Parts: sequence; structure tokens; C-alpha cells
Amino acid sequence: MTMIQCISPIDGSVYAERQAMSFEEASAAVERARKAQKGWAKRPLEERVQLVLKGVARMNEMADEVVPELAWMMGRPIRYGGEFKGFNERSNYVASIAADALAPMVVEESASFERRIEREPHGVVFVIAPWNYPYMTAINTVAPALMAGNTVVIKHASQTLLVGERLVRAFVEAGVPDDVFVNLFLDHDTTSALIAAGKFNFVNFTGSVEGGRSIERAAAGTFTGLGLELGGKDPGYVMEDADLDAAVDTLMDGATYNSGQCCCGIERVYVHESLYDRFVEKSVAWVSNYKLGNPLEQETTLGPMANKRFAKVVREQVADAVSRGAKALVDPKLFPADDGGAYLAPQVLVNVDHSMPFMTEETFGPAVGIMKVKNDHEAISLMNDSKYGLTASLWTQDAERAGRIGREIETGTVFMNRADYLDPALCWTGVKETGRGGSLSVLGFHNLTRPKSYHLKKVTK
Repeated sequence: MTMIQCISPIDGSVYAERQAMSFEEASAAVERARKAQKGWAKRPLEERVQLVLKGVARMNEMADEVVPELAWMMGRPIRYGGEFKGFNERSNYVASIAADALAPMVVEESASFERRIEREPHGVVFVIAPWNYPYMTAINTVAPALMAGNTVVIKHASQTLLVGERLVRAFVEAGVPDDVFVNLFLDHDTTSALIAAGKFNFVNFTGSVEGGRSIERAAAGTFTGLGLELGGKDPGYVMEDADLDAAVDTLMDGATYNSGQCCCGIERVYVHESLYDRFVEKSVAWVSNYKLGNPLEQETTLGPMANKRFAKVVREQVADAVSRGAKALVDPKLFPADDGGAYLAPQVLVNVDHSMPFMTEETFGPAVGIMKVKNDHEAISLMNDSKYGLTASLWTQDAERAGRIGREIETGTVFMNRADYLDPALCWTGVKETGRGGSLSVLGFHNLTRPKSYHLKKVTK
């Protein structure tokens, strides 16, 4: 049988391994989840909500184990304390809106007719979660899916192999019934075979564009609902009236936090010519202050990338850009821990343009390109010159201008004076090759349920 391994970026050791389940074993587990779903959905909504919140609370109690475990699995420094802030914020918000989001839409309630639309759970929801924010990305779907009356099957990336196991353990220990929330260890072929066999009612996948394509191919002809959050190349635009220091602080953090391994991380910045030189100077100074090193050490502010092959992609993109005329401004001597492997120094590039893959392909690492622009028209054109569209970050004092520009950007979320944040009250969604569907907000609940119409005629004459 295939063994699934997590290779730690800290030292290249095998941190964890689990045996991949066979198609038959996995199918049996999914069938148990299907049998458990009807009973789970019949429980009162508030009971389901409270059980999910208890699972979240139990997860928080595991923080002392979870934080170093994440460092070992994907390299995030322990000083940042894991993902509990966003994990809790998202769970609490969807709990607060569940009753309203799932309430019937009453069209008529009279002596003659009852006409309404109710929300029904899909059945079994399959969550395929990524390694970069393994708890926060998973909870976006897990919490509302369970609250809505679905049972959930989760499969995590091999890089964060233990996360699904730990999540399910926390929720079951908190009182969520066995088989309502299930973790599976699966290889890619078995995952695709389960989807192709129509084992699930809805599949939510967060990961690469190619991964999304493989999910779509597997689901073809099954009519299984899909939610896909895929690649990104998120831009920032700094206008002439921007708060320069705030823009530098937020955009550089958005470009490099978590070693740049953020779905909505900033990968390219367009700066009005009047602020360009100062923005670049301040950005290089900001990025140069990182301390690259072992994520288990409290003083480390930038850990290794999750895998040396991810770091290799970043190095190749940067080297290619430099060979085409780009200039790298961060002194590598400031980062002696850069070992040519998973430990990668951050970088800021100028003299970049869109002929370079560095400015058009997803980098997913702590490197960002900065370009000078003359006006809004040029910035909008460059921001839209991308096959991706998750978020865009606009820096100005003029909210009306930001709204006007935002309507012209091909993106899922428009930020003004903010970046790299997920607001659970808003729909998290993307366009173009970033994917389709949406999570969180009221619309997230709607995507995890299906409408059923009731036309009840009370009179026959």
C-alpha cells in the first residue's frame, strides 16, 4: 500500500506518515457518513451550531501541540501562534448568521397558500484542503457545511498530513457524532476515483489550477457540485494620495508573511510615479528586517517554505526575471540561513514587466515585483493582465475612486487600504483561473445547500 509522507521543511526529515486508504476502504467510510447525514440533519440547527463551536473550542485547547506541529509540517514560525485568530473569527461569524442564512424564503403564507423556498443540505460534502493555511481554509467549509446539516469528509494535503486527523479528533471529542465528520488519507488517484464514482454531493477544493482541473475532470458527468479556489497573482495599486507608510507595511507583509504562501498574498505592486522611489526604498528596508531561520525558535520571523520544491520555483522565477533585466534589491548577505533549499530569503524586484513569468505566473513565495505607473488607466490595465483574480488591494484616501476602479478590476474581492485578509461576512470568491463558487457569508451557506420549493395549496375550489 502507498504511504503518504510529510517531509518537514525544517530539516528534511519524515515528520509524519500514514497509509493511503484503498478505494474500497474510503468508499465504506463515505457510505457511513452518508448514513449518518439524515440523522444529523434532523437535529435542531442550534444544536448543530453549538456542537461545531464546541469542536472549535476543543481545537483551541490543543494550541500547545498544534503550533509546533504546524512549524514542523509547513514551516510557519511558532511566534505567530498558529491560525486560531482567523479560525475562531470565521467559525463564530458563520455561527452567528446560520439561522438567518438558512431560514426559509417565504413568498406567501395565507389562508389559501403556503409558498416558500427552503434550504436543504447537499448530503456528503468533501473538503480537499491545502497546506498553506490548513486550519483556516478547511474551517471555511467545514463549519458552515456541518451547521447546515451536511456530513463532511476531509482530506488534507500530504504537507499538512496530520491536520484533518486533528480536526476530526477535536470535533468528535467535543460531541460531534462519529461518521458526521470524517478524515481520510488518500492518494490522488483514489481521490479522483471517489469523485468520478459520484460518492459526494459537493466537493470543495483549495489548491493549484492543475489540481482544480483534475477535480473537474473527475467530476465530469456526475453533476457533483464544485467549489474551487485555485491560483492567484494578486495586485496592489498605490495611488498618489496613498498613506505611504501604511501601504508599505501592509503590502510587504501581504507579500512575505507565511513565506509568501498565501492564496491572497500580494505578488505584484503598481505604484504611482510620484511615490514610486520612496515606496521602493521603504519596501526594501521593510523586507530586509526579517530574520530567516528555524521556525521553532521564537526570534525567527520568516521560516522555510513548506517544501524545497516550492522554493525552487521562486528561485527560478526570480533568476529568469533578472536575466531579462529585472533588478533584485534585497541583499542576500542579510539572510545567511538561505540554504538553497527550503530556507529562502525574501526579495523585492524592480525593472520588471509583464513579459516576465515572475509578473504573470503564480510565485507563491516571499518575492514581489514593483512597477511604476502614470495613472489609473495604466494600473487597471496591468492589474487585469492576469489569468487569475482573487483579490486586489487599492491604496487611496478616496473611497469613491476605489469603488470606481474596483468595478473595472477582474477580481473576487476589492480591498481599499487593506490586503491579505478574509472577511467572513463577505463572499470569498474568485474569477478566471482562480476558480468558481464562493465560501463564507450568507452565500457560502447557499453554496453548501440546495433550494427546495414548497407550493402548498390549502383550498381545492
